[in-house]
Amino acid sequence: MRKRKIVQLAAAGTIALSTVAAANPAQGAVISKAEQAVKTAEAKVKALAPFYSSKKLETSPGFLKAYNDAKKSLAAAKSAVQSMPRSSSKTQMLNRIQYSEQTNTKAAHYIDAVKLGKQLSDMQSDYSRYFSMEVTVDSRMSFSKLNELTKAFERKIGKVSGTEVRHAFNGKYTLPAKISIEMTEYEMTQYDIQKKLQSAIDAKNEKEAEALLALLKRVEERGAKQKADLVKLFPGNQFLKESIQIIEKNMKEALQEIKEKFEDALEQIKPKPETPEKPGKAITLSLMHSNDTHANVENAPKRAAAVKEFRNEHPNALLLDAGDVFSGTLYFNEYLGQADLEFMNLMKYDAMTFGNHEFDLGTEPLAKFVEKASFPFVSANVDLSKDANLKGMFHDSVTADAKKGQIYNGIIKEIDGEKVGIFGLTTAETVSISSPGKDVAFENYINEAKTQVAELKKQGVNKIIALTHIGFQDGGGDNDVTLAKEVEGIDIIVGGHSHNKIDAPYVDTTGEEMTVITQANEYSKFLGTLNVTFDAKGKIESHNGKLLDLFAYEDKNGNTKADADEYKYQDDAETLQILNEKYKPSVVEKQKTGVGQTDVKLIGGNPAARTGETNLGDLITDGMLKKAQSVNPDTLIALQNGGGVRTTLDAGDITLSQVLTVLPFGNTLGIMELKGSEIKAALEHSLSIYPTANGAFLQASGIKYVFNAAQPAGSRITTMEVKQKDGSFNAIEMDKNYFVATNVFTAKGGDGYTMFAKAYEEGRVSEPGFTDWEIFSDYLKAKPVITAYPDARIIQSVIASEFNGTEAKPQVFPGNVMVEAADLAELKYANISGNLIIKGGTEIAAESVNVAGETIFID
Repeated sequence: MRKRKIVQLAAAGTIALSTVAAANPAQGAVISKAEQAVKTAEAKVKALAPFYSSKKLETSPGFLKAYNDAKKSLAAAKSAVQSMPRSSSKTQMLNRIQYSEQTNTKAAHYIDAVKLGKQLSDMQSDYSRYFSMEVTVDSRMSFSKLNELTKAFERKIGKVSGTEVRHAFNGKYTLPAKISIEMTEYEMTQYDIQKKLQSAIDAKNEKEAEALLALLKRVEERGAKQKADLVKLFPGNQFLKESIQIIEKNMKEALQEIKEKFEDALEQIKPKPETPEKPGKAITLSLMHSNDTHANVENAPKRAAAVKEFRNEHPNALLLDAGDVFSGTLYFNEYLGQADLEFMNLMKYDAMTFGNHEFDLGTEPLAKFVEKASFPFVSANVDLSKDANLKGMFHDSVTADAKKGQIYNGIIKEIDGEKVGIFGLTTAETVSISSPGKDVAFENYINEAKTQVAELKKQGVNKIIALTHIGFQDGGGDNDVTLAKEVEGIDIIVGGHSHNKIDAPYVDTTGEEMTVITQANEYSKFLGTLNVTFDAKGKIESHNGKLLDLFAYEDKNGNTKADADEYKYQDDAETLQILNEKYKPSVVEKQKTGVGQTDVKLIGGNPAARTGETNLGDLITDGMLKKAQSVNPDTLIALQNGGGVRTTLDAGDITLSQVLTVLPFGNTLGIMELKGSEIKAALEHSLSIYPTANGAFLQASGIKYVFNAAQPAGSRITTMEVKQKDGSFNAIEMDKNYFVATNVFTAKGGDGYTMFAKAYEEGRVSEPGFTDWEIFSDYLKAKPVITAYPDARIIQSVIASEFNGTEAKPQVFPGNVMVEAADLAELKYANISGNLIIKGGTEIAAESVNVAGETIFID
């Protein structure tokens, strides 16, 4: 492929390969030397492929020498190229080196995987000797180390190139280790529970001892089922069968004897008679709720005003948060949740559950957040007992005496003389989409919900709230609608995670009694309110609820108007003062931080990003794809709705404030699993009203396609190709599955992408949770100075007879255009905002043709 720039000509001229000026001799020598160095490095890197593609899983001396030689050659080539003056040749060579470096890392990952695999094999053999013993501190420690190393090895082989090679690593190293872990997982859990049980019996804490003993029995049942499932899964694995027999005879029998001793000891504790349930009375329970505020601290003054107003009308109203306070704006980056917390304390929240984003930075920032809270946290299905930062605040119990800055399964509040129970749940997806760490365990949300309902009822509670961060009905494996159907006894579910705007409560009537479900959208745009009237027996008689729009306008007479000149909720003065004096100045200063530099204007906004590929759209989707691949290496494509690329960036320094202007919505990353046919349907939708500007027009990375706008909507795509990991392009197959990154707004069906909405509803979308402006700014920081033209990913095919315009009315083509040179003697009167691709030939005459990008001759 050869690239040439077309410039505007006053009269007809000729664009030909011969028009390229020769480089001066001195420059030519530098380029020649650098080119040779690059070719040498490329050859040595290419020679590594047979080694890291081998399923022998060995690192021979020859392999290690070849790998080190390739590294040295790459370093020498980079040094030679960097000494060149700035030019397109230099940029191309640096890109070649960068690709070779990426290829060279395949060998590095293979070498590391072999080394780590041998360590794992040795540790697994060492651990298996404990199968014939009772569980001790040593065996428990050995189990933890094996589990940790296995996870590290799985992460490592996830970076190894080649599906078959990864399968070989898994078969040789991962499988034996995981079988050993899964065979004894529940025995180790029983050991942990027994330690707690001993403490409870020593303290004569009957209630906790009973709960632990019941948990111990459930764990025994789960362990037996897991072993049976393993035997079914690996019917011919002799090591598995023999090991299970040894474990059953020794390790399990020893644990059983200890359990029986605990049962006898528990009988020695004098039981306390249950308190007779006192007659109840009818009450109306009022709630305020928030969720997924994501560090939108600047909205806190309005939320505080709405809270005060609702409390004036409902003095006993509870104020609850369903998680994801963390992450999303510069306020979180700067203050790690402490700014949000000060305002939550000021508003006097009663309880909060954890969202997945609370674990984004591990548990240390979360521990500091919990510690300084003036309210308790509820989390029934997250076991924090082993986490170094949170275990001191964690109580695996339900209490009517909850302390601020502490974490419980559930708490009991007294409202108007009646007990109200609140327990918390967090999505198990947190393990894969956040960073809770190896010592934080997530338990089955349905089982834990049933346990908490039973415990609350045992303590005389008949009005029960589940404060959840599992999603409304998002198909991620856990959600509120399923919870309501599966667990009898929950009266109210206050939810989060899926960012649903539930204006009026959703009611589930599956069970004997109804369950009212609500959620308050996102980013502190709304304050949720709910009033539920219970009869004397705790049965719901009536309910009403709505979301208070914190940014609604209202005139002086109380009538809401679209053109009114003041907000209904005026900023709370105290909250606003703290925001402006304590937190906002630092964030405003942070917005001035430089994140990158560009030598060319980066085109976005309307209509450019809504009608064709732009260089800014390319950069945003490239950053999105890179981030998605850090989570799921099999992600090949990224798509961004053009309506979300809000403005253009001029050449020069790029600040964080400018990034926020380009991507102001704080959309988060989603990774979809789509069939090729669904990708085609999406691209057809993107082009459905082309060339009219359309916010749904998709900027793209990892894919290139050609379309014919002369065809009817829905039939415009002529070719689609996806970029493979080695840089080559293959045609997209209609029945094949592909991982595609986009923002969650689009993944949920925004801008009319019904095929994405279907995937979301079917649970084919994961949400790692990274915010778009953070992804883009991180990507810019890692890049040298940007010199990019649009990359010819989205190409309009134009027949020759429709290319030329007239002097009075030149043709205007948004994005990239491809035309057949053989069918056109001369290009005349056309303005092209992207690249011009001329198919066939090496020269063509042109008059008054302006090309913003480059001119590319292809065969």
